[in-house]
Amino acid sequence: MQKIIECVPNFSEGRDLDVIRQITAAIEAVEGISLLNVDPGVSTNRTVVTFAGDPGSVVEAAFRGIEKAAELIDMRKHKGAHPRMGATDVCPFIPVSGVSWEEAIACANQLGRRVGEELKIPVYLYERAAKDRARSNLAVIRAGEYEGFSEKLKNPAWKPDFGPAVQNKKSGATVIGARDFLVAYNVNLNTRAVRRATSIAFDVRENGRVKTEDGTPYGKAVLDANGEPVRVPGMLKHVKAIGWYVEEYGMAQVSMNLTNLEETPLHAAFDACEESASKRGLRVTGSEVVGMLPRKCLVDAGKHYLRKQDWSEGAAEEELIEIAIRSMGLSELKRFDPKEKIIEYKMETAAVNSLALMTLRQFCNETLRDSPAPGGGSVAALMGALGASLGGMVANLSAGKRGWDKKLGYFSHWAVKAQQLKDELLFLVDEDTAAFNKVMDAFGLLKESAEEKAARAAAIQHANKYAAEIPLRVMEVASQTYQVLGAMAEHGSSASISDVGVGLLATRACIEGAAMNVKINLASLRDEKVKSVLQEKLVRLRDESDSEFGRIEQLVESKLS
Repeated sequence: MQKIIECVPNFSEGRDLDVIRQITAAIEAVEGISLLNVDPGVSTNRTVVTFAGDPGSVVEAAFRGIEKAAELIDMRKHKGAHPRMGATDVCPFIPVSGVSWEEAIACANQLGRRVGEELKIPVYLYERAAKDRARSNLAVIRAGEYEGFSEKLKNPAWKPDFGPAVQNKKSGATVIGARDFLVAYNVNLNTRAVRRATSIAFDVRENGRVKTEDGTPYGKAVLDANGEPVRVPGMLKHVKAIGWYVEEYGMAQVSMNLTNLEETPLHAAFDACEESASKRGLRVTGSEVVGMLPRKCLVDAGKHYLRKQDWSEGAAEEELIEIAIRSMGLSELKRFDPKEKIIEYKMETAAVNSLALMTLRQFCNETLRDSPAPGGGSVAALMGALGASLGGMVANLSAGKRGWDKKLGYFSHWAVKAQQLKDELLFLVDEDTAAFNKVMDAFGLLKESAEEKAARAAAIQHANKYAAEIPLRVMEVASQTYQVLGAMAEHGSSASISDVGVGLLATRACIEGAAMNVKINLASLRDEKVKSVLQEKLVRLRDESDSEFGRIEQLVESKLS
């Protein structure tokens, strides 16, 4: 899976557009970065910038943005409505896809160390990156703001995590961390009554409502032993919610912030509002996402609604997202465009040369051209993707077969597995060509001086190693397709056994073709130790493939005859 992490630095300048442009230009100058949004606020005198990319590129872009802000913003002159303590006030990292919390925290530490050491700005770590749990809350760290920071530093408890323990008069201090993705999500109701929307908000939000003696919202509050009001918790964890009326739409909404999408996903919030509204004689008519969200939110929602329909979850990603959009009415108020609202899709729009996004004819034409890439490696990965797709197709057909309802979970499991393998192999179609291009780039490096020759030789070896590792990864992923095909040969619909057979042939062709690409790249490697490890892996994967192919082929042939 492609590693994508989001970064949302808040800069203490929202009025001078030239300063804002210079900061965002410094961020955008880093290769591999997609600038997703720039939101300046005049009254707050603050700009929120959102960008994403691979972890290394995002850390570099964040540093350059902070560096440029330190150059252009003077906190001694700053005034604004929003609390702040530095030119770059806060800079969180948010995992989007393929990035663990450990990696996100490492990004925060790497950036914090550079900012502290190179820019001499005091840095505090917060949220999941906090070294001191007492300082994990941003509001606690920022208390006293820029003006009170010098006094704060006199307390040893407020020694920064990185950088000097003295006030940087011009740039202030910066808070860097790793936090969960926050989705602003509004659910539409068939009423104009704010009071009724608020009742639903109280039902669903984690904080719930105050318990009253007569059970009504306006009754006398029940107090605990300390004289504090007793609260009835709401249906959802990690959710804040209010009810409001939107003049533009002529309807009331339940407006929510979802701060932990693992524990309370988007579809859970929608369903909870539906349940509460129905009990009150109201109807949920749709919903809207404010801003952007990770692809996983809608993929998980699509699977959830297919489960509710007692149908296989093994649909293509695009289909799952469309099911989610329709099920939650995300296009009721205005069209929900996945290419604009989903972070990964927004980033992919720049990848116009992606082989995986071409039509079949375009891919064949590109392969046929007088250029070495795409070549056998990418074609092998594509054959693997087709093999996995055929296995998934048989699983989905079997799941929908009349009278096989009790087997739905079994076939749905294998269909989902096939979708995952197909998607990874399609990613490797592009990655194989990218690996070849890295080899060509390395050969194109300067070789005039001894240092240049050494650097070029090292780059060539590194690129050749990567070019061997990618087809090995293709072999590893495609090998897992045998599990799907074996299950379908044994238990799938007999009417589709020929499809299993074709998928089997495509999978073996993929593995053998990828093996050839591993061999040709190993021949150029000089590191015998690395070469030996990769060679052993190659032999093992081919042997396992031969064994699985023979076993499943016998099953297919027995059913064909």
